[in-house]
Amino acid sequence: MKDISVVLAHGAWADGSSWARVITALKAEAVKVFAAPLPLTSLADDVAALNRSLDRTEGPIVLAGHAYAGAVIALARPERVKALVYVTALAPDEGEKVADVFYRLEPHPQAPKLGPDRDGLIWLPEGAFETAFAPNASADERAVLAAVQRPISLSCITVPVGRPLWKDIPSWFLIAEDDRMIVPDTQRYMAERMKAKITEHAVDHTPSVTAPTAVVAVIFDAIRSATGT
Repeated sequence: MKDISVVLAHGAWADGSSWARVITALKAEAVKVFAAPLPLTSLADDVAALNRSLDRTEGPIVLAGHAYAGAVIALARPERVKALVYVTALAPDEGEKVADVFYRLEPHPQAPKLGPDRDGLIWLPEGAFETAFAPNASADERAVLAAVQRPISLSCITVPVGRPLWKDIPSWFLIAEDDRMIVPDTQRYMAERMKAKITEHAVDHTPSVTAPTAVVAVIFDAIRSATGT
């Protein structure tokens, strides 16, 4: 475990603190873990930021992404990346846009209505953390998520992606059966075409906060596969 690094990439409307419980659980097992800060200003900017975080690590890497960051981790530099972990994430194929898979099916009735502001940034509407983003979180946890939320630029979701790493690197996918942001059937569709190792749990869109044990279990499975332990 000590020879591998786990790099975590947050999705839209979040920052690295959304991985806090996952980080502490991995640290407790002496795993080197880093949360990559993504600017959410464009897909290219986010991939560049992730690669800078990878450069701060040594040895083999297990790369995990939540939600939008699934598209980002799939475009990272492949050197040293041994496994990809998708946590209720989006996985566009080559030539697809993030928006293509996000809006593939009719949204959940409680999904927020999203639109850019005059700066081309999309914020979660008030109340969406409770109704859709993290409904299983405590009131205090939702208050923190809402206070630190970071908007995502249209430039992140409206450009076609290149060849994703999941075509060449083993992948794992945690499907959130109670996700109100990314339709579970869309997650299943993406996971199956990736030929990912699939785990399904009755969790919400942000299990790193509300069900960290399930997330950690998937990451450890990827670590064991990557290290042969």
